[in-house]
Amino acid sequence: MSASVGETLPGTGIQRRLVLVLAVAAGLAVANNYYAQPLLATIARHFNNRAAGLLVTLSQIGYALGLLLVVPLGDLFERRRLITSLLGISVLALIVAALSPGLGVLAGASLFIGLTSVIAQVVVPLAASLADERERGRVVGTVMGGLLIGILLARTVAGFIGDLFGWRAVYLLAAMLMVALIVILRRELPEYREHQVSSYPQLLRSVWRLVCEERVLRYRSLYGACVFAAFSAFWTTAAFLLSGQPYKYSDRIIGLFGLFGVGGATAAFVAGRLADRGWARPQTAAFLLCTLLSWLPLRLGALHLFPLVLGIILLDLGAHATQITNQSEIYRLSPNARSRVTTAYMTAYFIGGSGGSLVGALMYASFGWSGVCWAGAAFVSVAFLAWIAEGP
Repeated sequence: MSASVGETLPGTGIQRRLVLVLAVAAGLAVANNYYAQPLLATIARHFNNRAAGLLVTLSQIGYALGLLLVVPLGDLFERRRLITSLLGISVLALIVAALSPGLGVLAGASLFIGLTSVIAQVVVPLAASLADERERGRVVGTVMGGLLIGILLARTVAGFIGDLFGWRAVYLLAAMLMVALIVILRRELPEYREHQVSSYPQLLRSVWRLVCEERVLRYRSLYGACVFAAFSAFWTTAAFLLSGQPYKYSDRIIGLFGLFGVGGATAAFVAGRLADRGWARPQTAAFLLCTLLSWLPLRLGALHLFPLVLGIILLDLGAHATQITNQSEIYRLSPNARSRVTTAYMTAYFIGGSGGSLVGALMYASFGWSGVCWAGAAFVSVAFLAWIAEGP
């Protein structure tokens, strides 16, 4: 492996500038998967087709395929070339989306946009590999902070740009950002390739083997899946709550509620630093309790705005900090298999989120907002019971 001029070698430390570049790259890449959400109504009207809601589903399917099939390639190919190649495909998909003559073409482009947005999950293990052992939690926390802020801001930014310039402008702007990212990463990223590589089929089989062999990975995947299930249950149904009585907010105002989560995303930086100091287990309990307790003000938020906002802040803080703690811990495992570890963890995380969205929607339809709150609290309770079972 070789390093670019001015950069440090993998595993010996990482410059702050490169950490910030990776954080921005993760945030911009993952944002591509969320731009469409506030634009769905506009796109449906443009094509006179109510099936526009399937665009989000297709992008999520693409993301799931990327987690399973693309992210493990980080342990097989040189990372800089892999990342910039995926960005190139992302540029093409975004341009096709912007120029789509019909919903079918846009749907196909959405699938590839979702698939290539897993670039963020290639960037995070790269940052962990480049970092020194003593700073790994801080570095992962910073890069994940960028990723989380990208998710939180994507909906708001897309909503405003869509209102001003139309939905196609959002995809064109995203494509231009990806081109700029390719140029920057080609210049800033060191060349990096894992020492131990294998064939692609062996690579995929080894993901399951890692799950079987690594106890920490299994528990951390369970914590992540449960917390993300609770998180998704809330955000899937929040629009129903906020658009009805007593709030009756517009789509743009509802989108702004995502900004309350930015404060929670900053917990990523603190969580990473604490994990570096050996606090991973106690801080996991603290963050799980924070997530669990958030459902009390969220329940009161059915009628009152202040507790709702407080609950959102607590939920996001606990969920994001738990995520960073989990990733700080799993990246201490199998140094030559960090991309595969990411695949195993994020697949469980994604399954949890999908399940949480489904349960949240069903509970809201059957029992209203209180049903969503009970389901969210139950998900986190399972994670806390697992933490007790894991032991010291």
